[in-house]
Amino acid sequence: MMDRKNASPNSGTVIAIRGSVVDILFAEQLPPIRSLLTTGHQQQILIEVFSQLDEHRVRCIALTPTQGLARGMLVEDSGGPLMAPVGKTILSRMFDVFGNAIDRKAPPIGTQWRSVHNEPPTIAQLATKSQVFETGIKVIDVLMPLERGGKAGLFGGAGVGKTVLLTEMIHNMVGQHAGVSIFCGIGERCREGEELYREMKTAGVLDNMVMVFGQMNEPPGARFRVGHAALTMAEYFRDDEHRDVLLLIDNIFRFIQAGMEVSGLMGQMPARLGYQPTLGTELSQLEDRIANTDSGAITSIQAVYVPADDFTDPAAVHTFSHLSASIVLSRKRASEGLYPAIDPLLSNSKMATPSIIGRRHYDLAQKIRSTLAQYAELKDIISMLGMEQLSPADHKIVARARRLERFFTQPFFTTEQFTSMPGKLVSLNDALDGCERILHDEFKDYPESALYMIGSIDEAISKYRPKIDRVNSQ
Repeated sequence: MMDRKNASPNSGTVIAIRGSVVDILFAEQLPPIRSLLTTGHQQQILIEVFSQLDEHRVRCIALTPTQGLARGMLVEDSGGPLMAPVGKTILSRMFDVFGNAIDRKAPPIGTQWRSVHNEPPTIAQLATKSQVFETGIKVIDVLMPLERGGKAGLFGGAGVGKTVLLTEMIHNMVGQHAGVSIFCGIGERCREGEELYREMKTAGVLDNMVMVFGQMNEPPGARFRVGHAALTMAEYFRDDEHRDVLLLIDNIFRFIQAGMEVSGLMGQMPARLGYQPTLGTELSQLEDRIANTDSGAITSIQAVYVPADDFTDPAAVHTFSHLSASIVLSRKRASEGLYPAIDPLLSNSKMATPSIIGRRHYDLAQKIRSTLAQYAELKDIISMLGMEQLSPADHKIVARARRLERFFTQPFFTTEQFTSMPGKLVSLNDALDGCERILHDEFKDYPESALYMIGSIDEAISKYRPKIDRVNSQ
């Protein structure tokens, strides 16, 4: 825990407790907002000042359970805000929001402690050049390229594959990414954290990784601050070590939800659909710290749970505005077995311009989108009248689109144990080459299944070419 040797001697008394909300009376000096206070047996109850009610009273939110807390108990002012550990020794470790190691190992030695509340970089500090960040996943690299130092959102309802896609990106990126990966679990199930730790250890990528968790069973105050703690660690590696950082957040909606719970506990008037009135500000304070500066870049990939698959929900709308790329997962595609279940028409990226990705890649992506959009329009006709009523030109569009859809499926390293298919990492050039050849009707004689769950297009050729040659020779 934090070093309290230099803690302020300022102390107060608990005067009211309502669940996680605690009112404290300070006779002398009132602690500033965001100060961390301690109370209870062995000072194990941690609370953060949320607002100052008058010259002697503060209203606080508990970051730990408040069992055993009673009126009249003495409260100590720690003399500063919530702190997070930083330094090289935090690599390969797992922490909670207070910086306690939760991986059953000894606390890391030689760490510094820094406030979790930092200002975002100024506009003058931001890098102005945009660079593409390759993931090795075909559909993302071709249609919605990610930005180095940018923010990408994984949108989808429950059970469509957000966490699997995040885990696959960690696996792919740590292999080709010289920087540090930080996984921030906000409102995670303990099962997911334990599985991720084991998988990362097995994959051999834990040495360059830090995990920070605020579990579902923890009070809303702790879940609300865990994202800030992870960002403090990321900023250390970017600004002090000058390394690139991959920050994975699962799930940013749980951060908004924790803020909504805190706001409700504090008695603030709710805004639309029950969200907190400060939703936009709170999200901006977190998101604006994720940036590409002259010293390094924090690239963030965030899973975003969309309540009831409603993309007009305020949580989804506010999150969209911060992102440089949006990856939308579709339940319909998941039900068809098209994994990763990414909807290529709803997903987009601001990087997909000729000046950044090049003219060939841009033109190819536009042709792919056009083909898939035309196929989507023809689906109604096909469902009512059948394929026989389509013109020869439409037949070709449908054949290309269906083959593209199957080519965009990909076996993942992280699902090998479930599918028995070896995972595939596909370079951008191989992915573009495959799409171009499908659009030129090179694979019109191949069955659609030949392109399903493969890596590069050459796999379809090596697999099915001998069969086609045999048929033709007969």
